[in-house]
Amino acid sequence: MKKLGLIGGTGYESTLVYYKAINQLVAKRTNGAVFPEIAIESVNLSKVLDLVGSKRYDELEDYLWQRIENLIHSGCDEIALTSITVHIVFDRLKKRMDNSARIPFEGMSAVACSEARQNGWRRALLLGTIFTMREDFFKKEFEKQGVEIVVPDAATMETIQGIIANELELGIVKPESQQRLLDIISAAKTEWQVDVVILGCTELPLALNSGITPIPCLDVMDVHIKRLVDKIV
Repeated sequence: MKKLGLIGGTGYESTLVYYKAINQLVAKRTNGAVFPEIAIESVNLSKVLDLVGSKRYDELEDYLWQRIENLIHSGCDEIALTSITVHIVFDRLKKRMDNSARIPFEGMSAVACSEARQNGWRRALLLGTIFTMREDFFKKEFEKQGVEIVVPDAATMETIQGIIANELELGIVKPESQQRLLDIISAAKTEWQVDVVILGCTELPLALNSGITPIPCLDVMDVHIKRLVDKIV
């Protein structure tokens, strides 16, 4: 069993899901014989969002790299980010990892894109933080693999960002906000004929799942967790 290191706190609700789900899945796969060694470096979410919002990516990279180094020194064999938004500097961190530690460091977009292709999804609605929807860092892997990504208009992005930042990151799921998200998905299905909605923020599964949405959900956190367990067991 390999030791897993997670960069958490972005936000704490999704970090809790990662920790619990990984433990449960490892226990299931080993018939309860093994529980994983997990180290978590929890970062200051307010600082991270400020650095992302002001595009101070060099500072964000250095801040996250310090936490990654802590995980390396604690003996982790596999390291992962638990937030899609901070993948805005994933390529930089991956380069550092490859040049120094040589510890596996797999991004969420590659895992999610593989899931989309396996299911034959070709046009996807991407929901997430405003940074994930607006920038290209998460979309590019999908588009490179022939999966078209569409995003809401600017005003709708702001609405989604508000729901994530002011509610979901605090563990709050308001029925009216949940319905607003469902309406956004329904409108996209009609207007763009999307065949899947990508839950491109690790807090969105608190409010959305394939049981209530008009099209399937690609839960990035879920497929990422399963991939990490594949690599440590």
